This record gives sequence, C-alpha cells and structure tokens, in this order.
Amino acid sequence: MSRGFVKEDDQEEIPLVPPRADLPSGAANYVTVVGMEELLAEKSRLITEREPLDINDDKDRRIAFNHINAKLKLLNGRINNAITVDLSKQPSDVVRFGAKVTLKIDKAKEIILYQIVGVDEADVSKGKISFVSPIANLLMDKKIGDKAILKLPKMERVFEIVDIQY
Repeated sequence: MSRGFVKEDDQEEIPLVPPRADLPSGAANYVTVVGMEELLAEKSRLITEREPLDINDDKDRRIAFNHINAKLKLLNGRINNAITVDLSKQPSDVVRFGAKVTLKIDKAKEIILYQIVGVDEADVSKGKISFVSPIANLLMDKKIGDKAILKLPKMERVFEIVDIQY
C-alpha cells in the first residue's frame, strides 16, 4: 500500500538514541572492574525501567519500549566487546590503563589526579579520563618524574608525573 494512504497518526516514531561515548573504530573496549560494574548496573536499570512501562496509550508504550530497547542494544554491544583489565596485574611504576596518575601541570603548585579508564567510564568532573584521550595517550608508558608535553596551537602544557597508583 502506498504511504499516501496511511494516516499520520498511524506512523511509528523511530526513537532517537544518542550514541554512546566515542570508541575509535578498531580500538579495544578496555574497562576497569568498576567500569564493567557500572555498565551492568545500567543494563539492569534499563531492563527494570522497561518492565512496567505504565503508559495507557499503545503507541506511546511502543515508542518508549523501542527507545529502551535501542539503548539496550548499544549497551549490550559495549558489554559484549568489553575487555576487563585487572589493575593488580599492571606494572606499578608505569602509567598504563587504569592508573591513577598524580600530576603537576606546568608550574602550578596544586596537583591533580586523573585515572585512565574506559570510554564509558570517563568523567572529567570525577577525575576519570578516557584511555583514548590526548592526555591519556601522552601519559602512557611514563614513569614517576617523567614529563609529558601537550602541544596546543599557542602554547605547550607540561604534565609532570608525581605518583602512579593502581
């Protein structure tokens, strides 16, 4: 049947689901144990949210159900491809995935702490940066006392590694 004979109200809205945090094509999806726990908790929340869907209108219920299912599909892809890294097996004197790195930036007196984590776990406000971020890439394989230089268009930022913990 031609779409010209279908009432507008009968057309389903395709749920728009924002993409998950960017993971470059071909990159492994490394996660910490905490990151995996957060992904599984998110999955559980979505399943719990989907169960009751107390919406009277069938169309609205289908749209809400499809929206949650679309989120679950993206999330399951991340979970299925996740590689959980055992931080206790990381070298204690070198910055690698999962490291909590204490840094002194430029000549500032205060120090900051970043943990290098998976893309879904990253949250700069909590001091967690993605392992694919430019800063994390600069810090990888560095040791205490090493300096990493981030070249910006008009200046350079120098990150000195003060401490490394896992």
